[in-house]
Amino acid sequence: MPEMLKVKPTRMELLKLKRRIKLAEKGHKLLKEKQDALIMEFFTIYDEALNLRRELNQKIGEAFETLRLAEIDVGVLRLKEIALGVKPNKEVEIRKRNIMGVSVPLIEAESFKRKPDERGYTFVASSPRVDLAAEKFEEVLELAIRLAEVEETLKRLAKEIEKTKRRVNALEYIIIPRMQATVKFISQHLDEMERENFFRLKRVKAILEARAEAE
Repeated sequence: MPEMLKVKPTRMELLKLKRRIKLAEKGHKLLKEKQDALIMEFFTIYDEALNLRRELNQKIGEAFETLRLAEIDVGVLRLKEIALGVKPNKEVEIRKRNIMGVSVPLIEAESFKRKPDERGYTFVASSPRVDLAAEKFEEVLELAIRLAEVEETLKRLAKEIEKTKRRVNALEYIIIPRMQATVKFISQHLDEMERENFFRLKRVKAILEARAEAE
């Protein structure tokens, strides 16, 4: 039997508990709906994360292959010199957005893809293979940022799902059963008191009637 609440077994407490049970059941229903919606959203984003991860791995492989060919084309030393001349990437801005009450990151940034003359190194010192390698790594960077946003969103959604699940379970298996058990106990206690009062009144009435007859 569930543990009962420590309250006075009065009719007023009984009414209060019944109202609390209705509110708790409504809250349980809303939390369960939220949990189900969060889980659906989680798996939708999870599929996106898997696709991004696969694409990123593919792009990384392609980028390093083009880098290898660029090293063959201009030499390791020259490639390092070109790399030192590359302008820094544009900064990203991290904002927030809301998914069913969960604050998740929203990374905003302009495209990292640049034309050869925008990268900072001279066209004469470079080669088409160096430009291609730079282009491939710019694609990798864009995908990596997108994946970081998605994976952080997944982490926060998972945390909120676990938190909501604990609250749903607490209401379903602890709080509501405890209040229901208390309601049952108070109801039984009040019924017993009514029966005792009934028999007491009946006995008093019988005594009064017996006295009246004796007089």
